[in-house]
Amino acid sequence: MAINVGTLDRAIRIVVGVVLIGAPFLSGLAVFDAGWATVASIIVGLVMLATATMRFCPLYTLFGIQTCKVS
Repeated sequence: MAINVGTLDRAIRIVVGVVLIGAPFLSGLAVFDAGWATVASIIVGLVMLATATMRFCPLYTLFGIQTCKVS
């Protein structure tokens, strides 16, 4: 598993992941009244945090994308 997520990409993923996990509980938006929206938001947020932590994104591998510097 090669690293393919760069520093800026990683920081964005962390911020977006935290926002997606917190949004159903803190935002008060009507869309989160539906259970599926809450579950989807939490799952996507966890995936974002996991890919940021591992610095590896399987979709980047499929599409040949690499946002980190090659050494």
